Amino acid sequence: MSDTTCDEPLERGALLGSNGAAGHPADGEAGLSSADPELAAHLRELLDDLQAAASLQPGQLVVVGASSSEVIGQRIGTATSRAVGEVIVDTILDWARGLCVEVAFQCCEHLNRSLVVERSSAMARSLQEVFAIPVPGAGGAVASVAYFRMKDACLVAEVRADAGIDIGDTLIGMHLKRVAVPVRGRYQALGAAHVTMARTRPPLVGGTRAVYDVAEAKRRIQGSAR
Repeated sequence: MSDTTCDEPLERGALLGSNGAAGHPADGEAGLSSADPELAAHLRELLDDLQAAASLQPGQLVVVGASSSEVIGQRIGTATSRAVGEVIVDTILDWARGLCVEVAFQCCEHLNRSLVVERSSAMARSLQEVFAIPVPGAGGAVASVAYFRMKDACLVAEVRADAGIDIGDTLIGMHLKRVAVPVRGRYQALGAAHVTMARTRPPLVGGTRAVYDVAEAKRRIQGSAR
């Protein structure tokens, strides 16, 4: 069976400018803003909903999976959109900077769902680096944009993220910490793409005598000291 989980290739050089920096739509090219000006705003609201549920702290990690094809109403891997990828990546990175959280952008199945992260994050977390440069057709539009938007990007094999957002059913669960808890945002879709989000919590350990509430723990400790 053919593998159609990656977007089809864009034109050569679509993601890079002449100086090797991240590219933007050329003069006269219709960007996403002209097609759907609400996309960035809706994504930001979803991210705010995720933060409201997850209470992410500085330094924590969010995993992002996104299909630009699904956002524009096409089957995953069949209609890549650089403009959609740029809106998604730029909106998420701006949101993350405001919270001082880190982001990992998941590549498609062709790259074994490896992730684009800042090299500093990979080193600090002792993540296993792998090598490829994500492109549309082998990585996906969003990962391709993210790779050249980040200051010093690299690919890693896996992460254990504290929260995540999946735009277009790209399957990010393998990169979430245990235990994943669904988060319901104000929208169920971004463009035409189904959206799921999750926060995580530590597994609860112990039996019937275990305590999980701080106030109850203090009460018991104070009571035992009498």
